[in-house]
Amino acid sequence: MSDNRINKNQPVGDELHEECGVFGMYNFDGGDVASTIYYGLFALQHRGQESCGIAVSETNGPKGKVTSYKGMGLVNEVFTEENLEPMHGDIGVGHVRYSTAGASTRENAQPLVLNYVKGTLALAHNGNLINAAELRHDLEYTGAIFQTTIDSEVIAYHIARERLKSSTVEEAVGRACRKIKGAYSLVVMSPRKLVGARDPYGFKPLCIGKRDNAYILASETCALDTIGAEYVRDVLPGETVTITPENGIVSDLSRALPKEQEARCIFEYIYFARPDSHIDGVSVYASRIKAGRFLAMDSPVDADLVVGVPESGNAAALGYSLQSGIPYGTAFVKNGYVGRTFIKPKQSSRESSVRVKLNVLKEAVDGKRIIMIDDSIVRGTTSDRIVKMLRDAGATEVHVRISSPPFLWPCYFGTDIPEREQLIAYNRTIEEIRDIIGADSLGYLGIDRLSEMADGLPICKGCFNGIYPMEPPKEDIRGDYER
Repeated sequence: MSDNRINKNQPVGDELHEECGVFGMYNFDGGDVASTIYYGLFALQHRGQESCGIAVSETNGPKGKVTSYKGMGLVNEVFTEENLEPMHGDIGVGHVRYSTAGASTRENAQPLVLNYVKGTLALAHNGNLINAAELRHDLEYTGAIFQTTIDSEVIAYHIARERLKSSTVEEAVGRACRKIKGAYSLVVMSPRKLVGARDPYGFKPLCIGKRDNAYILASETCALDTIGAEYVRDVLPGETVTITPENGIVSDLSRALPKEQEARCIFEYIYFARPDSHIDGVSVYASRIKAGRFLAMDSPVDADLVVGVPESGNAAALGYSLQSGIPYGTAFVKNGYVGRTFIKPKQSSRESSVRVKLNVLKEAVDGKRIIMIDDSIVRGTTSDRIVKMLRDAGATEVHVRISSPPFLWPCYFGTDIPEREQLIAYNRTIEEIRDIIGADSLGYLGIDRLSEMADGLPICKGCFNGIYPMEPPKEDIRGDYER
């Protein structure tokens, strides 16, 4: 759902961002779904905090009538009882968004609602296409007029066009998916059907849930737990599922690849997903515990306390502690009211964006040798500050362990890993990085440990080794372009 641009003049932090969460629901009993979608999106808020939206329709009402509402901000900021109350419909889709680029505008918020000759479509998309610019160009030269700068609109147009020569909406979704390349999990609402689709590599997660006589599609299982739904199964890589009262769940696996070619984004397990989620049957929490255990095995160090950088570093820190026998403790207090994005303090001001988010418990670290576990180092711009905060609080030694390998290559599939020159690990040794961040020692998770961390599921390691599951674009599609 990216808009394929990185604003190189925009201030950048050192954390990774996922690019969206999707949620869909169809209540076969005819009950309204908007408020449940709201709570589902609330559970997926960690996947995007810039904008959100909900679109609903009544399957027994006027065909093609869709009620939608979207806006900039968090789910509980955008939606109120006043704007949720009029949203009547037994089928609907929702979306939370984070963009990789400067065009963070209401126009680019999702779901996208398309009115066309066959009726309406509402679409929510998580992922990033590598051929979006080429497909957009082709559409523009056949008269398409775009309202947004996001590649999700390219998908919506292709579904609408394919629908004109397809007997069903799910056939149109499948045909459109054969034209797009890259990472995508889609939830599509037509007047009478809810359709989910996942790219053949399985980059982005998508699961199916059931509550009473309603079916749900969601990016993560934690959203199912939040609304009291039971997990049914994951949508498989390359699968299209169609949900209707007449047939329940109908599966089409004609786009599937051989299992060994699948390539899930490993950062769902390392960082993006909530620890209480399961992705393709693998517990995210258990994966992070494993990563910490592997770090303790492969990069041991003598110390007094193991601590995690909240939140995704905590489980890995516990794993390190369990494996090493060194006590696990809390060194950081996190401001729970600061999302992963917020108004950054100006450079001229004395407030540190790191200190706004985190504070150190002096009593916990004073006079101690600390092992600090974090999920990644991107540019290194916050790691040095966090290490300094621990030293200022009295830590005698700070040993940094990272529960992922060093970033050496950009990502084209929906993670905002920047160009190589901005990556701290590019053209630097581990010792040079250690010196830059001011740690007493530094250790990364070995790249060979990643498959074990994901219980042997095929994964994408492109950002670590430059070997992508599909040919990357010849030019960096994440560079600036204006339409």
